[in-house]
Amino acid sequence: MAVLFELEGRGRIRASGEDCKRLLHAMTSNHVEQLAPGQGCYAFFLNANGRILSDVNILAAPDSLLLDVEPNSRDFVLAHLDKFIIADDVTLSDETTQWTTLAVEGPDAADILAAAEIPVPSAELDSLPWAGRLVVKASYTGQPGYWILVSPLDAPIVREALLLAGAAEITFNQADSTRIIHGKPRYGVDFGEAHLVQETQLMHAVHFQKGCYLGQEIVERVRSRGQVHRRLVALRIAGEAPIAAHTKILSGEKEAGEITSSTQLDSETAAIGIVRAELLHGPLTAEARAVTEFKPS
Repeated sequence: MAVLFELEGRGRIRASGEDCKRLLHAMTSNHVEQLAPGQGCYAFFLNANGRILSDVNILAAPDSLLLDVEPNSRDFVLAHLDKFIIADDVTLSDETTQWTTLAVEGPDAADILAAAEIPVPSAELDSLPWAGRLVVKASYTGQPGYWILVSPLDAPIVREALLLAGAAEITFNQADSTRIIHGKPRYGVDFGEAHLVQETQLMHAVHFQKGCYLGQEIVERVRSRGQVHRRLVALRIAGEAPIAAHTKILSGEKEAGEITSSTQLDSETAAIGIVRAELLHGPLTAEARAVTEFKPS
C-alpha cells in the first residue's frame, strides 16, 4: 500500500555562491560540506543556547543548496541566514512559490514510483532530477516515502500518473494522523525553540565530528554529561478520544510532561508528548487515562 497527498506551502530557499556550503555548515548541526550533488541531510538551526530555531532538509545540487523548511519557518530562516552573510559569496533566493510537493508514502511507495516510470532515490534525502521536477527520498508520515517537488501547474499531471500507478489519495489531515501514529514529531507542533537537540531524540540531525557551528557547545556539553531531563516520545493513551495539545501528563499528582499531538487509533489514542526522563517508565495519566510509551518499529 502507498498513499498520495500534497504538502502545500513548505518553504523552499535556494542558497548559491562559492561560500554557500561553508555558511550552511557553520549555521546548522549536520555535516553540509561533505554533501555531494544529489545527496541531502536533515539538520537543525540552533541559537547560541543550543535551542532549536528550525529544522531543515538540505538538498545538494551541483552549484547550490535547496533548503526545505516548515511553512512557518521560511521567513525566519531567510532572515537568520541573511544576518550572517557579511563578506560571503552567498545568494539566497525564495523559491517557495515555484514548488509544491506530492508525497508518496507507505510500504509500496518505491513500487508506485517505478510503475509511473519515476526515478527512485536510494538513500535518505538523496534526490534525483526528473523532467524538470525533483524526486527526494523523504517522509512526512514516518513510513517509507518519496517527495516529488513539482511546479504547481505541473502537479495535476504528476498526481494523475501516480494515481494510475496505484497510489491511493488521502487528505493532509489523514497524513498527519498517520505521522502521529508512527511517532514522527514535527517542528512547530511537537518541538520547537524551547527544546534542546537531545530532548527530541532526532540525533540523525547532528554530526558530532563536524567542528564548530552555532549552538555546538551546548549540544556537546549535554552529550558529555549525558543528562537529558525530558524526552520527546511516542505514546499510547487509553480511550478513543484525541487529547488536546498541551494537556498535562501526570505521574500521580506530579506533572511529568505534556501531550503535543494526538489522534484516534482503533480503540485507543496515539500521541506524541514530551515527558520527564525519570518519570517516563512509571505509571502515567492524562485526563485520568493511562499513558504508556510506544516504540515505533
